[in-house]
Amino acid sequence: MDLEKIIPKDGPSIEEVKKYIEKYKNDLIVIKYGGNVFIDRNIFNNFIADISVLKKLGLSIIVVHGGGPRIKRELDKSNIQSKFIRGLRVTDEKIINIVEDVLIDFNKDIVDSLKKIGSEAVSINTKNNNIIEVIPEAEELGFVGIPINININIIEDILKKNLIPIISPLGLGKNKQTYNINGDTAAGAVAKSLKSRRLLLMTNVQGVLNKEKNLIEEISSSEILEMIQDETITEGMIPKINTCLDSVNNGVTGVVIMDGRKPHSILFELFSDKGAGTLIRK
Repeated sequence: MDLEKIIPKDGPSIEEVKKYIEKYKNDLIVIKYGGNVFIDRNIFNNFIADISVLKKLGLSIIVVHGGGPRIKRELDKSNIQSKFIRGLRVTDEKIINIVEDVLIDFNKDIVDSLKKIGSEAVSINTKNNNIIEVIPEAEELGFVGIPINININIIEDILKKNLIPIISPLGLGKNKQTYNINGDTAAGAVAKSLKSRRLLLMTNVQGVLNKEKNLIEEISSSEILEMIQDETITEGMIPKINTCLDSVNNGVTGVVIMDGRKPHSILFELFSDKGAGTLIRK
């Protein structure tokens, strides 16, 4: 394998890549791609390029994507106002149809973009290879679901064929009704089912910050709980942290909250000593 041809010039050093490549060779890595920055096409293309690099290096990766900003854009076009309860979009019948279309469209965009640069991927969504079974989260939220079962056989078959599964945060409930799922929750459910080595949550923040607003590079679950109690971690970050804690307490070796806006952040996270965000372990 000619690493010099694979690793981008502004990525981690070849020495570091060599050191870490063995570490992840037989492991599964789940990557959640979402958050408000990812409507930017340059960041999207950078992400696609990095996923392709991981594939060429022989890693087994599973991508779960979000789509909040794209959903908002479509709802705005139809003059539909969204209501949020506990950070989750109240989803009626009209909205769920738009959400499903937008997420499947974004899913296809990721698959097609990877294909263009030589990495074969497979769409997983409610219309194609559905793997997520859900129950309604709460009546007042409408068609918002909580994953209760993940069909990991489909994921494993795709990985065996040396392809990348690209998963939409959608699931099916009773009577094959489609439900929207919070992207982090969907990614956590997939990572737990697969007992993955890593769950990378790409966001538009640096990671977990301390009181002085400096990045914490590594932290344990008990330290994180203290930070929630003393209100160092607040509001929007809490659901994300809960996904992290749930994952590391259920078989995922480590979860990273990282800044997806930085070039090659995935490569620096996996293949450098410093990493690119906050690593949370049990």
